Formats: sequence, C-alpha cells, structure tokens
Amino acid sequence: MRIAKDLVAASSTPLVLGILAEEESYGYAILKEVSDRSGGQLEWTEGLLYPLLHRLERTGHVESSWRTPEGGRRRKYYRITEEGRRELAEQRRQWAAVSEALQDIWKATRSASPAIRPALEG
Repeated sequence: MRIAKDLVAASSTPLVLGILAEEESYGYAILKEVSDRSGGQLEWTEGLLYPLLHRLERTGHVESSWRTPEGGRRRKYYRITEEGRRELAEQRRQWAAVSEALQDIWKATRSASPAIRPALEG
C-alpha cells in the first residue's frame, strides 16, 4: 500500500517525537524504527527526515550532539526536550481527535455500504 505524501508529512512530527521520547537516537536508526513500527509501510528517506530534525531543532523540540561510539563512526544523536514533550502531548491530543472522528465516520460508512467493508477491515 502506498501512503499519501500529505499523510506521511502530517504524521512525521509526532512519529519522530514519539521515537525520541523513548530514547535518543540518530538518523539511520530513526528511519529504521519508523519502517519497523509501520511494518514496512512507511519507508522514509533521508530527504524527509533530516529537514524535519533540523526544523524540530530550530523550534526547540529536539537537541542534538555529535558522538563517536567506541569502535564506531561519528554520529549526530537527537534527544527530545521538555518543549518537545509538550508538543508531543499536544500532537497526541490532536491525532486522537482526528482518529475518533474518522472511526465514527467509517463506522457509519461501513454499515451503509457493505461493498467497502473488506477494504476497511483489512
């Protein structure tokens, strides 16, 4: 299934903040986490992730630092800030409202139109 660009863009901030709320991470690991958590349905590129991380840094939602793990290569690690945690909480409230509205609409649509039932239940 291909997920529309608008939906990917809208969900990117809460996904990244949610991942960083669990633990600090670096770019490649964030990309892998998004893919794993979505069952491979969200395959982000670096071109999507790094501009987002830079924006989140400018707005004070994340902080970064360069580190070189023992025996590894230098990486930029990102961590969520307190402001980022507040933004994540707000994003969760907004997504819950959208999800609830969609569920209500789909419930009504499902009972009115049995032809689309298999697509929605899958």
